[in-house]
Amino acid sequence: MGKRVESWVVTEEFWHRVEPLIPARVPKQVESYVRKPGAGRPPKPARQVFEAVVYVLRTGCQWKALPKERFGSASAVHKRFLEWEQAGFFEELWKAGLAEYDDMQGIAWRWQSIDGALMKAPLAQQAVGPNPTDRGKKWEQASPVGGRPWRPVVSHRDRGERE
Repeated sequence: MGKRVESWVVTEEFWHRVEPLIPARVPKQVESYVRKPGAGRPPKPARQVFEAVVYVLRTGCQWKALPKERFGSASAVHKRFLEWEQAGFFEELWKAGLAEYDDMQGIAWRWQSIDGALMKAPLAQQAVGPNPTDRGKKWEQASPVGGRPWRPVVSHRDRGERE
C-alpha cells in the first residue's frame, strides 16, 4: 500500500505526462518599456502553477483562497492560468486524457448522448414577484421591506411645551 497523497498533489508520473503540453512562456513586452534581463520576479514554476489549478478544481475554493505558503501569490497563479487557457493548454490536456482513457478502457464512440437546455426558469416570476426596476417603478412606489412604509421621524425640540 502506497503513501497517501492529497487529491491536488501532482505525482511525478502525472507531471511527466502533463509537462510536454505546458505552453512556452512568451515574455510580454510593451513598446515603450523593455525589461532588463533578469529584472523582476522570476515566474512561478509551471508545476507549482498546475498544482494550484488542480487544488482550485479539487477543493472548489476561490483563487484568492489559495494557501499562500504553498502556492505563493494567488493573482500570479491566476494570471498564468489565464495565459494557459488562452494558449489552449486545457483543451489539449483534455484531449490527451480522453485519448489515454480510450486506449485504456475504450470509449463507445458509436453511442454518445448529450442533452441540455438553456432558458429562463419557468416559475421564477411567480416565486419572487415583479421586479420594480424592470417596470420602471420609483422607489417610493415599491413595496417596502417588512410591509411597513418608510417614514422619516420628525421630532419637536421641546415635547413638553405645548401651546
